[in-house]
Amino acid sequence: MPTSPKDNEAKMERMLNAWDTLAPAKTFGGMTHTQFAAIAAPARAARERINDLETQLRQAITERDAADEAFAAKAQQVVAGVLADPTEGPDSALYEALGYIRKSARKSGLTRKRDAPPAK
Repeated sequence: MPTSPKDNEAKMERMLNAWDTLAPAKTFGGMTHTQFAAIAAPARAARERINDLETQLRQAITERDAADEAFAAKAQQVVAGVLADPTEGPDSALYEALGYIRKSARKSGLTRKRDAPPAK
């Protein structure tokens, strides 16, 4: 059964700690503790790099969200300015190009319910 990266990390740290604590001067499998730690070093470095990148990603997402909020506030001001402008207003092409529905193109919202057709 394949192991997860988290399980691999726990095993690696447990083995390095146990060997360093209980038998630092002994060799096992033809390796010293230092040689074994050197073999584990690239995996540890990759995990550290992944943690750094995840932190950078979280920071970038936070910055993006803050910038989006600032944009939304200013965009709302621009739309209000277009609506208030005497040459543009709520029925202008600019208002429509901004992604809104012109006043003249809006539906009334009035609906009339029909009676159900008689059963045969």
